Amino acid sequence: VGTPGQAARTGATGTAAEMDPNAHATAGAVGTAAPDRVADAPTADGVTDAHSSVDDLAAALDAEGVTVHRPELGVLVADVPADAEARAAACDAVAAVDDERVRLRSAVKARDGFFTTYCISPYSRYIARWCARRGLTPNQVTTASLLTALIAAACAATGTRPGFVSAGVLLIASFVLDCTDGQLARYSLQYSTLGAWLDATFDRAKEYAYYAGLALGAARAGGGGDDVWALALGAMVLQTCRHVVDFAFNEANHDATGNTSPTAALSGRLDSVGWTVWVRRMIVLPIGERWAMIAVLTAFTTPRITFYVLLIGCALAACYTTAGRVLRSLTRRAKRTDRAARALAELTDSGPLAELVAKAAPRKASSYLAPLSAALGAAAVLAGTAAAGFGSWVPVGCAVLYAVLAGVAVAAPLKGPLDWLVPPLFRAAEYGTILILAAYAEVNGALPAAFGLVAAVAYHHYDTVYRIRGGTGAPPRRLVRAIGGHEGRTVVVTAAAALLHHQNQGFTIALTALAAVLALAVLIESIRFWVSSGAPAVHDETGEPA
Repeated sequence: VGTPGQAARTGATGTAAEMDPNAHATAGAVGTAAPDRVADAPTADGVTDAHSSVDDLAAALDAEGVTVHRPELGVLVADVPADAEARAAACDAVAAVDDERVRLRSAVKARDGFFTTYCISPYSRYIARWCARRGLTPNQVTTASLLTALIAAACAATGTRPGFVSAGVLLIASFVLDCTDGQLARYSLQYSTLGAWLDATFDRAKEYAYYAGLALGAARAGGGGDDVWALALGAMVLQTCRHVVDFAFNEANHDATGNTSPTAALSGRLDSVGWTVWVRRMIVLPIGERWAMIAVLTAFTTPRITFYVLLIGCALAACYTTAGRVLRSLTRRAKRTDRAARALAELTDSGPLAELVAKAAPRKASSYLAPLSAALGAAAVLAGTAAAGFGSWVPVGCAVLYAVLAGVAVAAPLKGPLDWLVPPLFRAAEYGTILILAAYAEVNGALPAAFGLVAAVAYHHYDTVYRIRGGTGAPPRRLVRAIGGHEGRTVVVTAAAALLHHQNQGFTIALTALAAVLALAVLIESIRFWVSSGAPAVHDETGEPA
């Protein structure tokens, strides 16, 4: 119990903590010398002043460089009573707080998208409470959300208007359950490693399965299945690359020192104007807005129109967020840490070919060599593949050049201002090459097989992200080497296109086999890690990165 400012500095305890499900997490790291300096600090009359001691402790921790968490207590009551009368008043104030109301409000994320905040959370919190009172667990609700989304995808795959309408309604229902599982976890304090993994992976599985359902529906409706499969694959590639931009930027900068920028200062000033906050959250198309848009378009238009609007919206969002982050990176004076450089190196997913080149390349760090090399390599393989088309050996040569430039990019520690661009450039190169070859192949089943291959590889990359965010590091290097790394897979796919272009289904079979092998390898290792290793739970309390 303490004053709002004082209790927030040291971590609420007692009655306040019991009412606030997040209060137990507010206690920050404790320094070594700071407590000794202030614990017994007397006042002028020789009596220790609790108010002063708490404030002095927080100031001393700040001076030692310890990050002190200062959460807002809201309606919670905190005081440091000096006598029995003040203590009685504080207890009366605590008793007047509606515990259930606090628990329900605390179950909702403090920062979320506009659609989620105003269209879902006002009632999903009550669904979470209903689930808690009936003994349901967050994992069960997460699984129900996945099953609902898969049924929605199946409805979309029918290719009929009733099926599309049902798919849109069920997709929204799946999203409601997706919000409910996290709110249930916060309401009932049921956090788990398995739950964090399921929540993170099921979101991607639901969205990409729905893309596949729309593509199948377009084919059944006679609307030209192959081009819609290309649009579905393009949407998955764009969405995954957007996420990698978010993850890489955050990993590169979340513990940077001297983290200042005029762009960041402008963003802070805009935060004081309420409507700009919501506009900027909506323009990046977070999961709530994106799924609502997809659901409405599915119900009232066609899969092709749905994907066109989705691609345009996501492309604009990607340009907005990437441009802002580039400006921040160029204008801030920050020193990247070894941890950030290691995280970026793990996010690159470099395989044996890039490692060999990196060992032979000069290791002298340069501010812009890494992103420049990655950009040149990505441009070379994408442009060469698009120009030469399916069946040519030119893409193979471009893929080899890409592998060399990828090795140059990771030869030195990734501590430059724009080095966070390297992982998303590698993702765009690998996924884009597969998309272009499958689209040019004009072979039955090539695009669905390519969709499956990119989905398997994307799962591996998301798994890498969540392991790093959990502080456990990337998947084992033996796994990364075994599946070839991004540059090795790119060479293999281009070589398969050149070797098998004369065979009717050869390329499709090759993509399918590669997808199956990769999916099996990464799933076995991922399930072993998240279920059996005691890895820490990763909670995304701020919503989708924006």
